[in-house]
Order: sequence, then C-alpha cells, then structure tokens
Amino acid sequence: MIKLAARVGEVPPSITLAIAAKAKAMKAEGIDVCSLSTGEPDFDTPEHIKAAAKQALDSGKTKYGPAAGEPELRAAIARKLRNDNNLHYQPENIIVSNGGKHSLYNLMMALIEAGDEVIIPAPYWVSYPEMVKLASGKPVIVQTDASTGYKITPEQLRQAITPRTKLFVLNSPSNPTGMVYSQGEIKALAEVIVDRDILVVSDEIYEKIIYDGAQHVSIGSLGQEIFDRTIISSGFAKGYSMTGWRIGYLAGPIELIKATSIVQGHSTSNVCTFAQYGAIAALESSQESVEKMRLAFADRREVIFELLDSIPKISCIKPDGAFYMFVNISKTGMTSLQFCDALLEQQKVAVIPGIAFGADDHIRLSYATDLGTIKKALERLDKFVRHI
Repeated sequence: MIKLAARVGEVPPSITLAIAAKAKAMKAEGIDVCSLSTGEPDFDTPEHIKAAAKQALDSGKTKYGPAAGEPELRAAIARKLRNDNNLHYQPENIIVSNGGKHSLYNLMMALIEAGDEVIIPAPYWVSYPEMVKLASGKPVIVQTDASTGYKITPEQLRQAITPRTKLFVLNSPSNPTGMVYSQGEIKALAEVIVDRDILVVSDEIYEKIIYDGAQHVSIGSLGQEIFDRTIISSGFAKGYSMTGWRIGYLAGPIELIKATSIVQGHSTSNVCTFAQYGAIAALESSQESVEKMRLAFADRREVIFELLDSIPKISCIKPDGAFYMFVNISKTGMTSLQFCDALLEQQKVAVIPGIAFGADDHIRLSYATDLGTIKKALERLDKFVRHI
C-alpha cells in the first residue's frame, strides 16, 4: 500500500474538471448533453496566432528555451502591461508559465511558507485555496454576498488581516461571479493593503471580457506604493481563446520573479517554445478578433440573463465581465451538488455546483458556448426547476 503525502489528502480533485469530464463522457455515449460547465471559449484560436506558431515550428523553434520564457515574449508582455494597464514592468519582471493557473501555483510555491495566511474572498476560483494548502499555507476565506455584488469590502479585508497575513488574492473580472471592481473599490482596497503592508496578487485573466462600459483597473496602476506590493497573474486562454496552448505569465518584483523561475526551472522548465511565438502574435497584432469574441459573449449574456430571470425560485446578478452567471438556488432547498447531479441526470444539463467556489447555495453557468446550446439548456433548466 503506497502512503501518499499528507498534503495531497488535504486537496480535493477539481469539481469543475470532474463535471466537464462526466458531461463529455455522456456525450461520447450519444447522450444529448447541454454543457454550461467549462470556462472555455467555443471559438477557435484566431488564424494569425496559429500561423505565427506554425511559422515558428517551421523555422526550428523546437528546442529548449529560457525557463522564464522567450525574451521576445517577455518584452511583448511588458509592453502590453505598460500600454493597456499602466504597469511599468521590465521584461525581467515577467515570467512566462504553463497557463495562468501555473503562474499562480509557482507564486504560492515561491512565496508561501507553513503558517502564512492568504486572504481569499468567496466566491473564489476553485484552485486558489487548494494552491495555498499545497504550499503549506492557510487560506483565510472571507465570505461576500449579493449585497456587495460578491465583492470584498475594505473593512472586511482589514478585519481579516493578522500578523500572519502575507498575501491577498484579488480577481476582477471574477470567476465565478463575473463581477468587476470599480476604480473606487480597487483604490479603497489598495489603501488597506498599503497601510497593512501585505502583498496582493491580481488575477486578471478575464480583463478583456467586460461589458456595459465597465472598465478594468489594475490595482498596481494606482501608485508606487501599491505597485511595489502587487503581483499580476494573467494569460492568453480566455481573451484569445488559447486555452489548450497553456501560456500564462506572472509580473512582479524582480526578486519574486527570480524565485518563481527557480521553481519553474526545477519543475516544468520552459513553456512550449513555438507556442510562445503564437502568444507574441496575439499581443502584437490586431485585437479585432478579441473584440469580435467579446461582442459575441455580450450577446449571449443578454440572452442567458433574460432566460434565467424568467425561471422561478432562482436569481442572479447581471455580471460585468467574464462569461459566467452565478445563480442563487437557495429557494429550491437543495445543495449545489444535489441540484447539479439531479439536473445532469434528469435534464442532461451540466453546470458547476457553487460549493466548488465556496458558495453552496449557488451554481455557476458558463455562456462560453453557442446560443443554440444556451437556449436549449435554459429550457431544460426551467423545466427542472418548475418540477422541484
């Protein structure tokens, strides 16, 4: 009998990946499943990005590269952060990782020690607390609700900080809620972070997917003091529909980036070399394809919100960004797992239980799929809820 490391036993498998896998397996059996489970754009990667990767492959970009990423890509990311986000990083302040998730994992491994506390607002992306646990840290969960738009308040943040607090995790636009913090809200949180002298990692993977005039504000852009305490995590998966390419990045103080490079150098080493040239093309070429996808998501958001609003016993706030609806199911009397299991079995609709995000009275629906699937899924959801 193999004795596994105790840390593995503290971390459950990803519920989101498990449900997506179950839905795919049912589809493979010929079952008509409508999946609103995965946060993956249904668009193909834009042609000019694929062409750049193909050209790199043909020109021999197939060898090991620097662990921290191709110099041209690090420079392109630095330009992007300066021009789009008013963040003045140099290429040496950036490491390219195997997806945004990997950048966050590297950060936790390089920064968090046993007993260190990491403040995470709930609802949260499923992997934040588990990464902290794997680094032997302690996730400190701060509950939020619809009354604040599922956003942590400055007072909540201040009260959660202790002498063991090392890091605060900020995610805007948010997965799973789709909420976007305003500049005023970001500024108020920044003041607490500076006053209490902690670090913040800002997960900005959905920054290009925002609606109704909402603006993405990067917390590090609000002054030198908060910039010095800010770490940026992002990537190419969502905005450029490059999920399978596995290219993300981390930007921050140079000593931290050097530390994450050591971690990466002894784990994965460099990101796929020729894929990085596709990422360069994504940043340096026209952003027309990004806007085209954003407009499609905006149309889908209108449709799915209107359909949800007509279903009894459930409710949700219209999101400002990303491509999720976070739906309150508390009036059904079911837990999120009970709800999702029954919905999949009875109506063949796959959605994610809110317990994965620290909110057992909610479910998450992804509208990163076609309108036909959305309409069919919501018709089935309506039927399911009305018969509870």
